Amino acid sequence: MSDDIYFSELHAHHLYDGLEEDLCTGEELLIPGPAGDIEVLTSCPACYEGDKPIAVICHPHPLHGGSMRNKVVHILAESFNQMGLLSVSFNFRGVEKSGGRFAKGIGETEDLAAVVAYFRQRHPRAPLWLAGFSFGAYVALRGHRQLGAERLLLIAPPVGLFDFAELPEVEIPWMVIQGGRDEIVSPEEVSRWVMSRSHRPVLRWMADADHFFHGRLNRIRDTVTSQWAEALSETVSG
Repeated sequence: MSDDIYFSELHAHHLYDGLEEDLCTGEELLIPGPAGDIEVLTSCPACYEGDKPIAVICHPHPLHGGSMRNKVVHILAESFNQMGLLSVSFNFRGVEKSGGRFAKGIGETEDLAAVVAYFRQRHPRAPLWLAGFSFGAYVALRGHRQLGAERLLLIAPPVGLFDFAELPEVEIPWMVIQGGRDEIVSPEEVSRWVMSRSHRPVLRWMADADHFFHGRLNRIRDTVTSQWAEALSETVSG
């Protein structure tokens, strides 16, 4: 599928509509970034302790309605919040209140690094977990090694739409969630890419899910909480 078709389908179907529900009490911040301010939203449970992981979530493509208010990003933030983690979502450069312009994943990785640095300064003992949906999965994968992430979650990674060949191999525990009826990203390409990794992720294949997991968001939450809660117990006990 060409980029033009990919982008036109995103626009035509309005698939990046946000949720109306609010996350539990957190913060709305503007923090300094390499291209201007970065708009940040935290979902911070009152019981959060600074030695538990911070989960930073990357959103879908900025040029086609992707933002931190996307449904999948929201369900991830909610899932991590329920686990007692500090979840952090943010807008890439050029989206809503974030300054700058789209930079093809390179600048967006710099945005991610700035967000991670900010929260590491506030919570120096907290491990870092990264998650991303669609384009955000590409950015999270692109930056995970340099940022020292301890866990990585990719949902519908856009294999074939961006250059995954130049990305580092993943050597930390990681998980991929992919829909079998994905109309944007080729499920077959994702499967081949996952199987070709030297350190394979846990793969959760939702055979009846499309790219945006319409009607399947609760299954994402159940999958994440079951898999990552176990990782959390390992992190805390370790």
